[in-house]
Amino acid sequence: MSKVDECVNIINDITSKFNPRVGVVLGSGLGSFANKVKEKTVISFNELPGFPTAGVGGHEGKLILGFIGNTKIAILQGRSHYYENGKSDTMAIAIRTLKGIGCEGLVLTNAAGSMITEAPLGSIMLITDHINMTGVSPLFGVQGNDRFVDMSEAYSNKLNSIMRDASEINNINFFEGIYAWMCGPQFETPAEIRALKVLGADAVGMSTVPEVIIARHAEIPLCAISVLTNYAAGMSDTALSHEQTVVFAKKAENSVNNLLTSFLNYFDNS
Repeated sequence: MSKVDECVNIINDITSKFNPRVGVVLGSGLGSFANKVKEKTVISFNELPGFPTAGVGGHEGKLILGFIGNTKIAILQGRSHYYENGKSDTMAIAIRTLKGIGCEGLVLTNAAGSMITEAPLGSIMLITDHINMTGVSPLFGVQGNDRFVDMSEAYSNKLNSIMRDASEINNINFFEGIYAWMCGPQFETPAEIRALKVLGADAVGMSTVPEVIIARHAEIPLCAISVLTNYAAGMSDTALSHEQTVVFAKKAENSVNNLLTSFLNYFDNS
């Protein structure tokens, strides 16, 4: 039995086969959305074989299942990162487990550095595409022809449209752009940021792209948003720090919570 099958069986036993429609991954400082979930069941990542150890501040390391409105959801409250152990597939079992328990769609969230000068800190950006600057893939070692995943619509046009509607409903100042994945844990240099701008990136961060690749391989449609928590290196006199990331993510949490709630309510009648 695979670890994914083990995790699915454990979750089904605990929840009496609760089948969520949508999975949500909550990034740094965004864990408060889990408080909005009704009739929830909470399972520690430690109880699920192969789930990651969340070793970064702002990541709780819990799977939360329940309802937003009438929509059944599963939340990964926290994630692991490539820089924690040099492995890009540490979220693979968690993402594939979401598919195994019924998720038909996925929403990824993160905190990111902004290269959009007109975006105030705490703004939200819909990720429309990404640039993988690390040279690694969570599909290294996967066998079979399906490892050659088509990434031309990595971010679902349908789910992006629903997210745009959710931003309008909530009058949220909403940006769209391309996310660049850097491995970290160090922040980027000003020269690296200038290079990323030339390549067309609008935000930069240390997560999310491995999960996108895994989800596409698992055939789960997805969309993703970044909270722009700091200006990228060389764009501000403020020293970059993880503490700053968490502070500005917290300032955006009401907007993020409202946005995700409206997005998930779409699935009530769909």
